[in-house]
Amino acid sequence: MFANIGPWQLLIILLIVLAIFGTKKLRSVGSDLGGAVKGFRSAMNEADEAKDQLSDVSDDANFDNTPVEENRENKDA
Repeated sequence: MFANIGPWQLLIILLIVLAIFGTKKLRSVGSDLGGAVKGFRSAMNEADEAKDQLSDVSDDANFDNTPVEENRENKDA
């Protein structure tokens, strides 16, 4: 569909877009889009870091000896 668009057609489309929106509006749209992409990337990095922290095995999550089992062991001794 877009294979037949050449450089002259792209230039005409660019000029029409500039005439409709103006350079200030296009600049603000570009900066907003860039900020959104940057925010998305930082959120993805934070999610990866949180996932890595959750996947680390720690002693806090060790359920081998529950308090009930520890009380039974203390009473038996």
